[in-house]
Amino acid sequence: MGWIEIVIEVAREHAESLSDALMETGALSVSVEDADEGTEAEKPLFGEPGMEPDEAAWDRSRVVALADVDIDHAALVAEAAASIGLTVTPSYTTRSVEEQDWVRLTQSQFAPIHIGKNIWVVPSWHDAPDANALVLELDPGLAFGTGSHPTTRLCMEWLEAHAPQGLSVLDYGCGSGILAMVAKKLGAAKVIGVDIDPQAIESAGFNAERNHCEIEYALPEPFSVAYPESEKFNVVVANILSSPLKLMAPMLAGRVAPGGALILSGVLARQAEEVAAAYAPFIQLSVWAEHEGWVALAGHLPA
Repeated sequence: MGWIEIVIEVAREHAESLSDALMETGALSVSVEDADEGTEAEKPLFGEPGMEPDEAAWDRSRVVALADVDIDHAALVAEAAASIGLTVTPSYTTRSVEEQDWVRLTQSQFAPIHIGKNIWVVPSWHDAPDANALVLELDPGLAFGTGSHPTTRLCMEWLEAHAPQGLSVLDYGCGSGILAMVAKKLGAAKVIGVDIDPQAIESAGFNAERNHCEIEYALPEPFSVAYPESEKFNVVVANILSSPLKLMAPMLAGRVAPGGALILSGVLARQAEEVAAAYAPFIQLSVWAEHEGWVALAGHLPA
């Protein structure tokens, strides 16, 4: 069995509606690309995280529909076009997609990641390059945080450089739970992970169990009930984005115990000053490290 890709070039205003119509008329999946990709007319669609456009479309968009090889692709395109009110069926090309071992192909794209001095993030289908290192078994998934993004890497490197041996750690916006697991493997006595996404909480719990880490994960409301504002942590780490970090300044800073540390990332270098200013009434933060245009801010409360 094989598949076929149907490639249609359309104007921006039709890209999203045609994509939906193709799915309704029999396509297995649909993606939208820049038809000018690879030319001087190519335009980046996505800018700063958190500032994505309302629609994934370009002035000249290429809609790519995946369908079974034996489908009547002419009828598929015509029906989809008619359903959105196009009086002329757009022209298209087709290209075959050979059957492959998609699992093996996907796995080949993810190799072990070396972070800091002694941390390895290793997918389950790989052996750890150094069994004596701090090894995290973690597969790419729906929750953010595999160690590949600069902000995750920066936070992991801070934790490695300031091992929270015997301390309490709060990972706010935990995603996959990778930072909480690093803290636990570095000797933290108590680690709590919090995220607004129930799927992230589920993923983090699974990852912690796989890595033999005793960590408590919770959504914000249950966390605030179980741990009222009077509950402080020796280390608070939050790898989110600059806008929510600024809004959460009183809450996050308020969770830091006297003498404790606050580490923030998800912050672009040009945003560092304004994020630090939001925390200035509570704790003094400065850039600890920068990687690929992203920074980690860190600071300590007086003892």
